[in-house]
Amino acid sequence: MIHKLELNSNNLHGSFSKEYSPVLTIDSGDSLHLTTSDIRWGYSSEKSEARTIFHSREKEANPGHPILGPIAIRGAKAGTVLEIQLHEIVPGWYGQNWAGGESNWQNDQLGISGEDTITLDWELESTTMTGSTAIGEKNYHVGLRPFMGVLGVAPAETGIHETAPPRYCGGNIDCKELVKGSTLYLPVAVDGALFSVGDGHALQGDGEVSGTAIECPMDHVDLTLTVRDDMVLKLPRANTPAGWITFGFAEDLNKAAADALDEMVQLMEQHYQITKVEATALASVAVDLRVTQVVNGVKGVHAVLPHGSIR
Repeated sequence: MIHKLELNSNNLHGSFSKEYSPVLTIDSGDSLHLTTSDIRWGYSSEKSEARTIFHSREKEANPGHPILGPIAIRGAKAGTVLEIQLHEIVPGWYGQNWAGGESNWQNDQLGISGEDTITLDWELESTTMTGSTAIGEKNYHVGLRPFMGVLGVAPAETGIHETAPPRYCGGNIDCKELVKGSTLYLPVAVDGALFSVGDGHALQGDGEVSGTAIECPMDHVDLTLTVRDDMVLKLPRANTPAGWITFGFAEDLNKAAADALDEMVQLMEQHYQITKVEATALASVAVDLRVTQVVNGVKGVHAVLPHGSIR
């Protein structure tokens, strides 16, 4: 069955909690068709239309990313895995990114915390998957690779949890490889899973070094949610057009890298039926460690095993 979840304040929230009531309950294997807001809780479908501004139904004092949900999946139990197949991700017509103007990790490192904030306004074209912006009198053009920055289920811990840091059950992963055609696997921490999605990115480099990608609404997101009771995971894992991906999240980048590598070595042990030492040797010649992002407090690293790199 296909469910359409409307973009409105009743279906949006800006934090994670296992206490939140689901806005929708679906069966395993059902699909969702969504439209998502921009990072500043707004949406416009075309240039001639003013942005509609939305609010969080949970009324947090400081809501984070606007995310749709939570969505409960029947049969999802703590300890199972939620499979998210990403069929289509179509950006809206506009986006923004910015840099400087406040004290944070990246701006402090680059010495631009005291500079005025620069905001780039991007015009996006979903049919050609291109974007353009102007800096001074010069126009710059990029090819788009849209993905959702936040894909997560509710954590097992009590209380209200910010959206910014990625965690063991997903959330603000910000991995640019999670494009259409990808399948993300998330460990389920609470019964029902309570899945939420948002934070559309039209294009992002590894690291997300200014703190923002091209932040944009998504006109159409098509995904399928399936409960997997034949898998056991501690951290998210993905099968993408770029290859198999494992993740690590920690405030210490070394720890994040170690966790991503350990998860990849375990995947290779299972896939190739080899020992951990043998898998580590193969990983050293075929696996890339990439910095997912360094700007969300908790840093991310993803390990990539390209399809067909080992035969």
